[in-house]
Parts: sequence; C-alpha cells; structure tokens
Amino acid sequence: MIKSVISLVIRKVPRPYLQLVSHHIVKGMAFFYRGNKVECPVCLHHFRKFLPYGRKARENALCPNCLALERHRLMYLFLKRKTEFFSKPLKVLHVAPEICFIHRFEQQANLEYITADIESPLAKVKMDIHRIPFGDNSFDVTFCNHVMEHVKDDALAMRELYRVLRPGGWGIIQIPLFHPLPEKTFEDPSITSPAAREKAFGQNDHVRLYGKDYADRLRKAGFSVQENRYTKELPEDEVKRYALPEEEIIFFVEKKS
Repeated sequence: MIKSVISLVIRKVPRPYLQLVSHHIVKGMAFFYRGNKVECPVCLHHFRKFLPYGRKARENALCPNCLALERHRLMYLFLKRKTEFFSKPLKVLHVAPEICFIHRFEQQANLEYITADIESPLAKVKMDIHRIPFGDNSFDVTFCNHVMEHVKDDALAMRELYRVLRPGGWGIIQIPLFHPLPEKTFEDPSITSPAAREKAFGQNDHVRLYGKDYADRLRKAGFSVQENRYTKELPEDEVKRYALPEEEIIFFVEKKS
C-alpha cells in the first residue's frame, strides 16, 4: 500500500512542492520504522528498514529522518572516507542540492557552500546551469546529481561546470543508470510528450537516456573522469547495514592543474 502511495505522489506532485513538504511528512513516519537493522550514515539514525521510494518504488530506499536515498548514503561515505571534503577549506557549488545534505554542509566550518538551481525552492541562488553566473575558476568542488538527464544541452552544462571549477578542483556529477546500459546515450528532441519520454528515457521529465558513453561525454567537456564503483570496496555487512546501491557508479571528475 505505502509503495503505491509513494509512487503516485512522486508521479503526480510537482518536484518543487515535494521538496518543500516531503521532509515534514516523512519524518512523521519515522516512529513506525523504529528498529536497528539499518543505519543512515548521513544522519546516523537507525531503523528496522528504510522507506520504499521511486516511481517504481524500491524497497529499503529512503531514510525517514533525513531523506537520504541509497545513492546519497553512498556519496556521503565516499566523501567522508575518500576525500578531504570535511576537513580542507573548500568553496563548493552544489547544483540542485539534496535536502539530506544542505543543512549538514552549510554547518561545515571548512566550507563556503553555495546552493543553486533553476527551480528548486531549497537552493539559495536561482541559476540556469547553461549559464552559470560565476566567474571562471571560482570553485574547488562542484556537485551536480541527477540533473543532466533533464537539461536541454548537457554538453554545454558540463562545460559550464568545468569552467567554474578551479584547476585542481574536483566534483561528482551523477546521472540515473537504467540497466542494462545502452552502448550510447539516446536522445531525440522530437520526443516531447510525458508518456513518450517515460517510454524512451525512463522518466517523463527526462530528455535523454544515458549509456556507457557518459564518462566520455564528461571528458569532452574537459574533465578527467574516474568511474568509481565504491560499493564494491565496502564489506558486505556495511552494504547491507547502510542499504547501499550495488550498481551505482560515482562519476568523480577533476579539472587538472
């Protein structure tokens, strides 16, 4: 029942409204998920299981306390264990910021943390990613997750992220992966109806379906790219405890000095 309700809400309620109210609604459900079988590494709360989530709802996905999904929990562990994100002074641009990260990153004394998006009510700066309103070489770190599949010109958006990143800077630019992955990214601007887009691209507000060439598209923008399968490095008990995504690839990009 709850899976059906969540799927319906995600499909029917516009994303900006979801971003404004979902946290309050979901936190009210945390009481019913009390337990100690799973733990969220982002907020450190534990539950008997996580909430289902997704247009085709996945079991054990959404933290009822901070709203971290599987990919967010993995990214947080990666940042904590594999980077200096939590210790080194850094200026950060976070495009389309996730609610589970915003408050925590804003509280980090080592970060100058800027959130930006064209429509999200959670972001501080209203910004079109095709025309980022910051100068060249402005940021040490950039995050941009699950955005490129929505934008008109992803090549331009990637070049803009590269432009504002300082030499030696790095970022994470994630996209949804629909397995089995096609060899090449599929896009067709003539496909415009929500139903046709969902059939072609996996979701009704997507404009392309990324394939195995995604990392090469990032490289064409100038980035050095690591396709990091961090889940594979972790012990099985942690993967299960944190309910991490086994097939997720962290696209870690760098602007070489």
